[in-house]
Amino acid sequence: MTVYLDHAATTPILPEAAAAMTAQLGAVGNANSLHASGRAARRVVEESRETIARALGCRPGEVVFTSGGTEADNLALKGLYWSRRAEDPRRTRILSTAVEHHAVLDPLEWLGSEDDARVTLLPVDHVGRLDLDAFRAAVEEAPDEIALVSVMWANNEVGTVQPIAEVVEIAHAHGIPVHTDAVQAVGQLPVDFAASGVDAMTITGHKLGGPYGVGALLVRREVPLTALLHGGGQERDVRSGTIDVPAIAGLAVACELAVKHQADQAVRIAALRDELVSRVRAAVPESSYNGDPVSEVTHRLPGNAHLTFPGCEGDSLLMLLDARGIECSTGSACNAGVPQPSHVLLAMGCDDEQARASLRFSLGHTSTEADVDALVEAIVPVVERARAAGLLSKPSAR
Repeated sequence: MTVYLDHAATTPILPEAAAAMTAQLGAVGNANSLHASGRAARRVVEESRETIARALGCRPGEVVFTSGGTEADNLALKGLYWSRRAEDPRRTRILSTAVEHHAVLDPLEWLGSEDDARVTLLPVDHVGRLDLDAFRAAVEEAPDEIALVSVMWANNEVGTVQPIAEVVEIAHAHGIPVHTDAVQAVGQLPVDFAASGVDAMTITGHKLGGPYGVGALLVRREVPLTALLHGGGQERDVRSGTIDVPAIAGLAVACELAVKHQADQAVRIAALRDELVSRVRAAVPESSYNGDPVSEVTHRLPGNAHLTFPGCEGDSLLMLLDARGIECSTGSACNAGVPQPSHVLLAMGCDDEQARASLRFSLGHTSTEADVDALVEAIVPVVERARAAGLLSKPSAR
């Protein structure tokens, strides 16, 4: 039996979403064609757009379909930057945080190296939350030079919820647009696009019970956005390409159900998460809990449990657990196959050794008490074996 504790990486597709997707796979028709089959495909797309808009508190015309979260982040960051700089060449600054997902960090790095953007990654506190004083100071330093702000809704590694309302208030006081990567938030937290005040928001299907390879950028109609892809002019002329009707149908159903059941699921999953943390820490007393210790969804994602096991390599722990059928994540990035310490934990003040000794357990709609039991049963022998392996790999003192 596989114990799946990596919902933050991808969550199993909901049966209803799979059914909606499967129902469209046999249908023919390009959603841009004018004949009956094309119109039928277009109807599915527009009804799906309306479903997502109702679920997330936006207008249907503000939903731009993409191939997933990475493309949506790239479209938001590059599209906003290019549009805002074209309006005023002084706007070359971008403000973000040091704990963003690489789908944000890497496009920002590219804009800095290839397009003269001046990117500032703002500090976070010891739980991974944006330092609002530092943010305010960075904005007020030269607001006329800022093209955009991008702050994730909730962190994918340690689960900390960011102060999006305060970010929007500070940025909008100077007319600066705000983008948020809400990939981890939808389905786990209450998310309302209009009420949040953000100007652009990224979502993706496979993090909320939908299919892979489809997502959306929610972007206000009045916000200018330069296209990355040029071709047929689909999706408001900012995302050309024949759209994936079956995947969009699956995304819409998953989004609707994830939002509908969010409150109840958050209570159930948070209770499981708290049990997991307390029992693992009781079994391994020297372990520590990373991120905000407050369980409420205003502070932390309900499904996130991020723990450090001193004296262990996270990769060793992961593989030893995997051998027992328990799947989780280190949350660390890998460059050219070489494991690197988590940039999130380093930004939170952890040292290199702590950052390498951590695991992320993330729960979701399929998680059960039996999953927690299996992890608790395995964790002590796994930690002991990982520590022994670490000691053996260290050079002896001379």
